Amino acid sequence: MPLTEAASRVAEHLSRQEYVEVYAHHDADGIAAGTILCTALFRKGIRFRLRVLHRVSAASISPDTPTLLCDLGSGIEDLPKEVMVVDHHLPRFSGDLHVNPRLAGIDADRELSSAGAAYIVAQALGDNRDLAGLVMLGILGDGQEIAGKNREIFNEAVAESLITPGKGCRLPGRDLHERLLCSTHPYLHQISGDEMAVADLIESVSGEGSPELESLLSLILLRISPFAPAQTMESLYGERYSLEREVVPDAHALTAVVDACGKCGHGGLAASLCFRSAEGLGEAWEISLGHRLQVIRALRFALEKPDPDGFYTVEETSVASDLADALIRDTLIGPRVMVAAKTGDLCHISIRTVNDHDLRLGDAVHEAAVTCGGFGGGHSMRAGATVSCARLEEFREVFGRIVAA
Repeated sequence: MPLTEAASRVAEHLSRQEYVEVYAHHDADGIAAGTILCTALFRKGIRFRLRVLHRVSAASISPDTPTLLCDLGSGIEDLPKEVMVVDHHLPRFSGDLHVNPRLAGIDADRELSSAGAAYIVAQALGDNRDLAGLVMLGILGDGQEIAGKNREIFNEAVAESLITPGKGCRLPGRDLHERLLCSTHPYLHQISGDEMAVADLIESVSGEGSPELESLLSLILLRISPFAPAQTMESLYGERYSLEREVVPDAHALTAVVDACGKCGHGGLAASLCFRSAEGLGEAWEISLGHRLQVIRALRFALEKPDPDGFYTVEETSVASDLADALIRDTLIGPRVMVAAKTGDLCHISIRTVNDHDLRLGDAVHEAAVTCGGFGGGHSMRAGATVSCARLEEFREVFGRIVAA
């Protein structure tokens, strides 16, 4: 089914509701998707409740209550058929109210996020063009490209003066010190988390005026080049985007803050920023700062003792996903990493791989997790699972056999 047809079907169903339960995944893409659609519902006079969660299960959803899942649900086979799903993960849900670019033959790893899919549904509900800036949170948060459907939305937003493209340093932060000290995307080897290294860099490029950007970037590259792949060095400088309607105009910064708040259990605060309330902005920045420093500490520990199998453990579940991303993206470790975090009797696992055209990682993770009595899924190169801690080693063995087959 064409994507616009699927979006129109979900929009029509939403329009008939008086109240909708909305669940959004706790990362930047999911929160942007959820707030885009909740704003569209509000403008239609439809009441809603938005909840930001790490995951949702079929058992927690009542078939009698109109329910919308954003950046969640595609990988759950036994959802009630009445549930509405707007997602871009590898699909297993077979309900009719399902908007997923993969079902329309669109590359959902590169060319359309859940936020982008949600924007298309929102447009089918009414004139919600002013929400296009939030689609950038899905693009940047999920490491996508401005291509395909993303390009269409982006071009329209630029034409409407909602997004202003430019060039510059892409590190998020309120000042240069924070940008360098708390950089996790990318992770700056021997700089991130090191107060003395950051102070030395800033002093080296500070003259009578503001720090010289070219000199700063050159010194950063000299410092990280022995430890980082080319793509990490290239990501320091490039396209930047000003979101003219949002409370944090810098798209990279807003993405980082919303993502950190969501993963740290402050989903309501993250959503409020996407609803354009600046009331909690200072608190949100501090949460983001703390989260990124936690990720950096975990990264430095992992790099001090690299595992030959690419397997790492962390104490905080909020750190696992970002640690896995940084290890596969910004280090020479590879070709696959697995990060596990234990919460009580459950083990949450984030798995990443480099380009492997013969492997759909989300399918492999799903199969291994189900075999071990858990659940999992995701994208072609990024996936996650939850299994009993007692079966973690079994999961690793089963997953290893699947990817080796």
